[in-house]
Amino acid sequence: MTVKRKSEMTNHPVIDLTGPEGNAYVLLGYASRWGRELGMDTARIHKEMTSGDYHNLVRVFDREFGKHCTLVGEDDFVDDL
Repeated sequence: MTVKRKSEMTNHPVIDLTGPEGNAYVLLGYASRWGRELGMDTARIHKEMTSGDYHNLVRVFDREFGKHCTLVGEDDFVDDL
């Protein structure tokens, strides 16, 4: 994760991983909804997201949907990704 300039900011949703939106089930819900809207293989994404721990879930989510949203979290968590 990087600090962005104001000029680089977009209207993408911001998901705070330390809040309720960072809950694994909420992220899986976003993945299902956005995946359907984008014509992606949601079953494959869901399976990969749930194949490991929470860090894995966030990594896969970020890889698949990172260009559509901004994930923010605590420094130590982000450093572990």
